[in-house]
Amino acid sequence: MKTTLSATLAALVGTCMIASAQGEKKRPNRPHGPPPEMVKEYDKDGDGKLSDDEREAMRDAMKAKAEERRKEMMKKYDTDGDGKLSKEEREKAGADRKAAMLKLYDKNGDGELSQDERAEMPRPPRGEGGPGGPGGKGPGGKPPGEKPPGDKPAAE
Repeated sequence: MKTTLSATLAALVGTCMIASAQGEKKRPNRPHGPPPEMVKEYDKDGDGKLSDDEREAMRDAMKAKAEERRKEMMKKYDTDGDGKLSKEEREKAGADRKAAMLKLYDKNGDGELSQDERAEMPRPPRGEGGPGGPGGKGPGGKPPGEKPPGDKPAAE
């Protein structure tokens, strides 16, 4: 009985390890935390890093910017004025965003973004809410409603 249990347990652990190794994706080598330009902007004491209070100020500012972008998006795409985006309104916003991305990054003009063209696109800041944020929590990417690149200065 012990042998059967040990063999079963060993097989289970081995299977899990193999499945885990096969599912691993190599992550790009990117620095953790906010980019240097954000540290510079919010580092009030000039020590080159963000204290808890400075991080909180950065988060508050980012939330305020995201809310402003959300309001702008609603103003632009909420055509029926009900305060939310219908499926059609979301599709229109997505199509506009895709068109803007293609205009900026589709270097060969084929109407698609190749892997090389995608690699040239700027990445969102790795701060609060992103995979590199505190504790690695939160969904990655930009907040819903953020304008596509080109609609605002690239200072962010």
